[in-house]
Amino acid sequence: MISRQHIRQFLAVVDTGSFTRAAESIGIAQPSLSIGIRDLEERLGEPLFDRQRPAVRLTAAGNRLLPIARRINSEFLRAERYIPGLATKARPFILGVMPTLAIGKLAQAIGQVTGLELEIIEKDAASLLRAVRQGRIDCALTDHAAHDVEGLRILPLSHEDYGVLLPDGHRLAAQAVVDAEDLAGEVMIARRSCERLRETSAFFISRGVRPRFSFKSHNDERALALVAAGLGITVAPRSLASEGTRFVGLADFNLRRTIGLAARANDYASAGAYRHQCDRLFAAFRAAFGDQA
Repeated sequence: MISRQHIRQFLAVVDTGSFTRAAESIGIAQPSLSIGIRDLEERLGEPLFDRQRPAVRLTAAGNRLLPIARRINSEFLRAERYIPGLATKARPFILGVMPTLAIGKLAQAIGQVTGLELEIIEKDAASLLRAVRQGRIDCALTDHAAHDVEGLRILPLSHEDYGVLLPDGHRLAAQAVVDAEDLAGEVMIARRSCERLRETSAFFISRGVRPRFSFKSHNDERALALVAAGLGITVAPRSLASEGTRFVGLADFNLRRTIGLAARANDYASAGAYRHQCDRLFAAFRAAFGDQA
């Protein structure tokens, strides 16, 4: 018989791409995980992973099992979380968030949600939407524009434009809009986590602007603190403007992001407890973020 533990171990290897990371992610020793996967393969009569390659890859049998395992795990999690008395103890409600959300607004919103045990996971937008759909997290606060949202219910929160964040005392800080050419001599700070990084680079290159970078980081807090300190300027969504910085529009840079709370459509429609928890989070986030001009 195939157990839930088999399914959990199989999906951990798939999702992490490594037996070592998979064992760490579910809190067991790697030898135990390897034994579990071998046992599953013996029960199915076929290997599930190609172990001859540098990176762990699924075999044909593994690819056939994967969608079935996803469905089984999703239904297990759904039953465990939303059928009273089934779970031996309450599970935290897992919320996914993008790393580029304004931390102050996020903290403000979460602070308004009482009586709900939360676990927060940080990933890029596409990974968050995929994790919600697969049942690995409950809902996600993310930019869903230009991503596949099939099977998801999106509760829209805000729309905002991108522009340039400058130090308060910058020579261009008083302007409403600047041209890319106005920034040709500026020192830039690169926000590596920006979900529009590729489009931003292409925009400046197409206009012959190749600035010098003084700092590159995946950490927005550090990047914005250094903008405020005068080390350079950066491109960012409007909501990231903070004390010591000024948001200025960028001419012909028409990118916007659409923030919403992504939930599983079927569960939102049929599971009252799940819908109630999503709605509570949505109300808190709506109050904190709102629409950006």
